[in-house]
Amino acid sequence: MLFLVVALLLLGVVVGSAAYLPWAVTLLFGSLIAVWLLVFAGRERRRRDRTRRV
Repeated sequence: MLFLVVALLLLGVVVGSAAYLPWAVTLLFGSLIAVWLLVFAGRERRRRDRTRRV
């Protein structure tokens, strides 16, 4: 859960600083955070499915 909070906080910082950073840097950081969130969501979903079957 802490990883999710940190990822969303970093996403907010990147979006807030988008006016000052070059587009390439903003898109790079945004896509890295999006991938991080997708991996987290996939792992959580897989973990939840495993606990329901048991």
